[in-house]
Amino acid sequence: MILSVLFYVFVAFTVIQITYYLLFFSYIFSPQKKKKKKKKISVSVIICAKNEAENLQAFLPSIICQEYDDFEIVLINDSSSDTTLKVMKKFKKQHQNINIIDVESIEAFWGNKKYALTLGIKAAKHNHLLFTDADCKPVSKYWISEMSQNFSDDKTIILGYGKYQKEKTLINLLVRYETLLTAIQYFSYAKMGSPYMAVGRNLAYHKDEFFKVKGFINHIHLKSGDDDLFIQDAAEKENTTICTSQESFTESIAPKSFKEWFRQKTRHISTANHYKPKHKFFLGLFFTSKIFFYFLGTALLFFCSWKIMLPIILSYFLITTLLIGFASKKLKESQIVYFFPFLEIGLILFQLSIFISNLWSKPKHWK
Repeated sequence: MILSVLFYVFVAFTVIQITYYLLFFSYIFSPQKKKKKKKKISVSVIICAKNEAENLQAFLPSIICQEYDDFEIVLINDSSSDTTLKVMKKFKKQHQNINIIDVESIEAFWGNKKYALTLGIKAAKHNHLLFTDADCKPVSKYWISEMSQNFSDDKTIILGYGKYQKEKTLINLLVRYETLLTAIQYFSYAKMGSPYMAVGRNLAYHKDEFFKVKGFINHIHLKSGDDDLFIQDAAEKENTTICTSQESFTESIAPKSFKEWFRQKTRHISTANHYKPKHKFFLGLFFTSKIFFYFLGTALLFFCSWKIMLPIILSYFLITTLLIGFASKKLKESQIVYFFPFLEIGLILFQLSIFISNLWSKPKHWK
């Protein structure tokens, strides 16, 4: 009796998982409408930096050399203690389209990136804003052009893809797989008309959207969430679209160790508790059903007929591998599909450890 119940629970969670992946597949790979050539708009590229002197030196030139007629670069020095401000001033001397916002630390907003970003957004000369990080670079010189051409009278929030640099390490493979899976989800949800997050490494929106929801006021007390919690407040089916052209991607330095990645994801995932109930439910169901698929599937292999279990398990892996394969090709992460089952299991264990950690402590500062 108990065995039968567990088997049907396993089948139910397998069906849920396959349904999710089929929905992801149908939306992320649906034919893209051909974009009409539009008149180029003025864009403010916003980069908030805290103790990022070395990264600015390395990556800012890739922003400066963008092939775009009318753009400014707003560099926000968020109370850095290194030579970040000095590096910014050096670049400003050489390029007239750079605007520096020097944010001094105040007690009420100590260590709060959102306060610094708010000052930068208010100071931006143009209404169309494009965000990235100091340790990030566009993969092409047409990044601004590709992202900004998605703006229209209706679409005022653009979700882009921020990938990580490829390295020959296990941690790098896991980081890139997690980033790919997250992108598949937030792109798919956005196309289904229910946007729930974005990555600050590659995000664009109109300044009006920022002021419409009073900026970050609803979550200013939280150190993270300037991207995903803003999307929770501002993004809707009507005003949000995605950009998946390969020339629109940005690339960042990936965490070098599990400890560094753990700290980063703990901070990011802690904001999920502030998502809308429907997003928490469906994201939680995706994660929970995946855990039960693996744990129950493994256990039932020892107690049920393999002739029944094997077709179910193989169906799951066939469908998920196909989706991950297509997505990894589209998002220029083709290596990932070859290690997919192992990466998925590793990611489940990693996310479980984060979930347990977040039950006991909360991250305090963005850097």
